[in-house]
Amino acid sequence: MSKKLPIVAIVGRANVGKSSLFNAILDRREAIVAKEAGTTRDSIWAKAWHIDQQFWLIDTAGMKQAEDDFEFTIQEQIAQAADSADVIWVLIEADAIISDEDRKVAKMALKTKKPVFLVVNKLDKKPKAVPEDYQRLGIKTIILTSTTQFKGIELLLDTLVEIIPKAIERDADDRVRLAILGRPNVGKSALFNTLSKKQQAVVSDRAGTTRDVNRNVVKYQGKEIELLDTAGIRRSGKIGKGIEHFSVIRTVAAIEQADVCLLLMDATELNVALDQKIAGMVKEAGKGLILVVSKWDSLEEKDAFTRDALAPQIIRNYDFVPWAPLIFTSSVTGQNVTKLFDLTLDIVGKRQTLVKTRELNQWLRQVTDKHPPAGLKNRAPKLNYMVQEAENPTNFKIYGAHTKFLHWSYKRYMDKELRYKFGFEGTPVHFWFFEKHETHKHGVSPTKEKNKAIRRREAADNPY
Repeated sequence: MSKKLPIVAIVGRANVGKSSLFNAILDRREAIVAKEAGTTRDSIWAKAWHIDQQFWLIDTAGMKQAEDDFEFTIQEQIAQAADSADVIWVLIEADAIISDEDRKVAKMALKTKKPVFLVVNKLDKKPKAVPEDYQRLGIKTIILTSTTQFKGIELLLDTLVEIIPKAIERDADDRVRLAILGRPNVGKSALFNTLSKKQQAVVSDRAGTTRDVNRNVVKYQGKEIELLDTAGIRRSGKIGKGIEHFSVIRTVAAIEQADVCLLLMDATELNVALDQKIAGMVKEAGKGLILVVSKWDSLEEKDAFTRDALAPQIIRNYDFVPWAPLIFTSSVTGQNVTKLFDLTLDIVGKRQTLVKTRELNQWLRQVTDKHPPAGLKNRAPKLNYMVQEAENPTNFKIYGAHTKFLHWSYKRYMDKELRYKFGFEGTPVHFWFFEKHETHKHGVSPTKEKNKAIRRREAADNPY
C-alpha cells in the first residue's frame, strides 16, 4: 500500500483567527497576524505533529463577498480546500453573531462529505460560551478554543488524531506518480502535453491557466506513469486578478500523491526564492525530486558553454537538495523530455532500495569511527544501532545516547556518506534519532527489546 499524509484545511470568513490558530498549533509565527481583516492573502502550509500523527496544515484566506476578481480567487481557494483536504476546520468567533458568511462556509464544508469540525475561536472574549450555542450551523463536532490563551488546542488536536489514520492508504498498484510543479507560466502544461503526447491540458501564454490537477496515464518501458499537472504557485504578496492566484492546497495534495516531483524553473528567470521554497516542500514531504530548467529553447543568447556555466549556479542555490538531478529541457524541441521518464524510473528504484541491517550497522560503525560525533562535556552523542523502515525505505532509525546534542552538520555528513555507500540518488533520506532506552513515536528501541530478551534468557538459565 502507498501512503500519503492527511491534509487539514482551516477555512472561515476574514478575521476570525485562522492564522492565529495555525500559529498556535505550530507554536511559531508562520503566518502574518494583524487586526485588519483579510491580512492572509496566500495560503500558508506546514507539516504539523500531534502525538504520533503527522499531517499537513493549510491556512486559507478569509471568505467574503466577491467584490472583484481577486476576492473571487480567495473563495476559489476555499473551494480547493473542500476538494483536496481530508479534514476541514470551519472557524467562527465565539463573541460574534453567526453571519451569512459563516453559514455559507459551513454549508460548503458539509457538502463535501469530509469530516468537518466547527472551531469556535476567541473563547477569551466569551468565557461562558458552550458548544450548544453554535449547533444551528449543523456541524456536529464543535470545539471551543482561545488561541491567545491556548485553550482548547489540545482537545482540537486530540479529536483530530482520533479520526484520521497515521497516513492515508492508497490502493496498491505498480503505477508511478509524477507531479509537475512550479510557478505560473513556467511551462508545466506544455511539458504535461509533451509527455502525454496529446493536448489534454489547456496551454496558454496567460499565467495561471491550470487551476486543478490534470491527470494522464502514459506507458514507458512497460511501466504506467501517471502525470499530475498542478496549478502554479505564486510568490507570496504578489497579488493579481482572476484565476492566476495559486492553488497551494491542490499542489500539496499532488506532492503527497506523487512518488517523484518535477520542479520546473523558467530558463529566462532562474534562482527565484519561491522555486527553492517548493523544493523544500518536496524534500519535507520525503518525495523524489528532479530540478528541471524549462523553455531552454527560449534563450536567445546561448552557446555550447551556457549550460555548463549555469549548472553550478543553480546547484549552489539548491545546495539543500544536493541529491536532486538537474536537467535542461524544451517542450517545443523535445530536448531531454524522454530523459525525464528515465530519471523518474531510476529514482523510484532508488527509493525502494533495501539494505540489510547488518550492512547498515557496519556502515554506522565505520562512519562514527572515521569521524566521531562531537557534543558537550560528558554529553558526547553515541550512535549504537540503526534500522531501516521496510514500509518507507528512505527513513532510518538510529538509537543511541545523548542524540539530542548531535549537530546538524553531522547529520549532513551521515547523509552524504550513506548516499556514497548505498545510493538513494534523487530522493531525500530521513534520520530519526532515539535514546536507546526510550520508546519513541516511531517505535520501540530495538536495543531495549534486545536487552529485555537477554535478561529473560539469563533468568531462565539461572532462576536463583
